[in-house]
Amino acid sequence: MAKFTFNMPDIGEGIAEAEIVQWHKQVGDQISEDEEFVDMMTDKATVPMESPVNGKILEIAGGEGDMVSIGSMLVVIEVEGEVPEDVVEEAAPATDAAPASAPAPKDEAVERIEVENSDASDADDALAADPQPEPLPAPTPAPEPVRHAKVLATPAVRKRAKDLGVDLAQVKPAEDGRVRHGDLDQFLSYNAGYGAAAAPRADEEKKVIGMRRRIAENMAASKRNIPHFSYVEECDVTDLEVLRAQLNTNRGDKPKLTILPLLITAIYKTLPDFPMINARYDDEGGVVTRHGAVHLGMAAQTDAGLMVPVIRDAQAKNPWQLANEISRLAEAARSGTAKSEELQGGTLTVTSLGPLGGVATTPVINRPEVAIIGPNRIIERPMYVTGSDGAERIEKRKLMNISISCDHRVVDGWDAASFVQALKKLLETPALILVD
Repeated sequence: MAKFTFNMPDIGEGIAEAEIVQWHKQVGDQISEDEEFVDMMTDKATVPMESPVNGKILEIAGGEGDMVSIGSMLVVIEVEGEVPEDVVEEAAPATDAAPASAPAPKDEAVERIEVENSDASDADDALAADPQPEPLPAPTPAPEPVRHAKVLATPAVRKRAKDLGVDLAQVKPAEDGRVRHGDLDQFLSYNAGYGAAAAPRADEEKKVIGMRRRIAENMAASKRNIPHFSYVEECDVTDLEVLRAQLNTNRGDKPKLTILPLLITAIYKTLPDFPMINARYDDEGGVVTRHGAVHLGMAAQTDAGLMVPVIRDAQAKNPWQLANEISRLAEAARSGTAKSEELQGGTLTVTSLGPLGGVATTPVINRPEVAIIGPNRIIERPMYVTGSDGAERIEKRKLMNISISCDHRVVDGWDAASFVQALKKLLETPALILVD
């Protein structure tokens, strides 16, 4: 048997360390060549690590959320026979990528390979060095409830129902047929005395790691360093929605338009008169860069958290090209395949919750940008309108609030309000959006 030490490689992003996001294998697990065993996160992307050998995992570098320096041990794998020389060279750490504060390298800049006898004495020594506590007696399991039919529910809901002695087949599910914690709570509230007494869900501690930690750090830095102010204006988008429906009816092989590509088009047509909005502020250097090109960040919700892929040169794209790019980047963000260059370099961000957009929002600026725009939900309301004859009447109109948050060190309230008013004019006269 041989021990193969896989060191954290330099993945070419100029980083000194990476964060352990998720282990796919644990100590004692078998692993195959090219099988992913851990996800590591840098400042820019999440990178899966693959094993170059077959074997059994003996040691791992730490838990989820821990940081691992470039060139230090990530995992130790027990392999049969000798480790091929090409694997040794491939897995060798890049010494010039290690941080200055890292400990001195070992005798050679390659991972340690130790050939050991796998006899019983070695196993005895290992046990002696790391004594295991006596196992506690297993608790008496609760009787398994009788199940009358296949019930759709998550493992957490099933475990809770089992602990409470509740037969999930008797719980009315949601419309999609899946029983959730809320359905179980409702069942217990109407069936007092059924099985065990209804109890609140146990508290859960969850370590903040990976993307969630990056979001927490970035948002805290933004609110700590940037004096935010927000401005909200109501826009009548009735005619814009009519135009959008007409464009989709006659689109041919073009992508279907949502309101977002039309909004982005209106934004980049408005920005030339308000260069202070499309800018980035260097806190340390005290320099504001007003950008000519519009590299528009698009906030996208993913299972891992909020990501902001960037539409490069949005001002050079028509609404249908924007629709394609929005779809492509959103899918890349959700699937975790977005490239690092697609997640940085934005000059202005748009964040939209779609139908969940609410009446108004006060979005947090994506530092070092100086502004972020938030379209809210479109709702229908009666309002006074003036006809061509000058008479006022009440009509049902489609209204949408536009929110903007700005960095008050760079953008004055008058500038932000004037920008939104100019944007409102385009949205309420949508034919101007398509005029070059």
